[in-house]
Amino acid sequence: MSKIILPEQTIGIVGGGQLGRMMCVAAKYMGFRVGVLDPTEDAPAAQVADFHIQADYDDEKAMTELAEKSTIITYEFENVDVETLNNVQGKAEIPQGTDLLAITQDRLLEKVFLEENNVIIAPYATIIRASDIQRGLEEVGFPCVLKTTRGGYDGKGQYVIYSMSDVAPAMNLLRDGTCVLEAWIPYEKEISVIVAGNGKDSFTVFPAVENIHRSNILHETIAPARIEQEIGEEAERIALTIAKALKLSGTLCIEMFLTKEGSLYVNELAPRPHNSGHYTIEACSMSQFEAHIRGICGWPLPEVKILSRAVMVNVLGNEFYDTQNFIKDKPDWHFHYYGKKEAKYGRKMGHITILTENVEETLEEIFQTAIWD
Repeated sequence: MSKIILPEQTIGIVGGGQLGRMMCVAAKYMGFRVGVLDPTEDAPAAQVADFHIQADYDDEKAMTELAEKSTIITYEFENVDVETLNNVQGKAEIPQGTDLLAITQDRLLEKVFLEENNVIIAPYATIIRASDIQRGLEEVGFPCVLKTTRGGYDGKGQYVIYSMSDVAPAMNLLRDGTCVLEAWIPYEKEISVIVAGNGKDSFTVFPAVENIHRSNILHETIAPARIEQEIGEEAERIALTIAKALKLSGTLCIEMFLTKEGSLYVNELAPRPHNSGHYTIEACSMSQFEAHIRGICGWPLPEVKILSRAVMVNVLGNEFYDTQNFIKDKPDWHFHYYGKKEAKYGRKMGHITILTENVEETLEEIFQTAIWD
């Protein structure tokens, strides 16, 4: 995309969840009109958008309507139907394109792309049928992880294999199609880097952050990560390498494993703003959401400065009401709630960001609430 998209034009967002909601807020702040396509009535993003088309993501008629009402289209999650998006490219620009979607929707395509760009990933084997498993185990060894190539998130669609006794139950994943068998990386920390590009020659990289997961769902993000400076710089270099190879438009999150020896392995790409970047709203000179809107609109991207250390903690459905009891007692906590109607167990209902000068003290403060024990 060569032209710059100016305020008062319309950005169409496919997906109406919390990421779409925060994209909307950033876009509205910058002067754009925003429309949302999402099947959920009163979806979080729809609550702050100018219009809401309530339909499934593969509804071609609805996608066409979004395209006809929008100058450009973006997406808040990667499981969007590529063919449906391709069919409306003549009606509205899709700055991110659909190649990036296709790559990140398929773990095998993603791994091939990363290997072609000399990015280090875990050793893996392709498992098409049950008879492939023995060869795969010989190649990657124990422990290892069998993952579906498509549709997995928050730990779904994967099975850890510690010994031969785990193989039979893991094989159930093959019912969903081709899988990948990855070597288990004995990591010391999980980190991520968010990078943004404007589809041309402008890129900006957010600092590497440290992620703590519980039951495969992100629990806390510590910004910046508690790692050596040279490791942080290498993580940011890897992110920039990937962004340039993709001619990135908008934001991309690169999740990595850091080993005790200081090695970095790229684990996964997410072609959008990411849960681990929510801290940027308060703690950085530009949020990941503003960076995304700037990027897809072709605006030049400034260097990001981190203004404060921060800890972000997710609020799940089972923690939703308890956290609200602290609103009156924690004036320095930044509470974000997403407007979801039902507080289901394990469902992301909001997040809290705490700016801090002492990360360990803040982590202890969070622990002492007894909400996240």
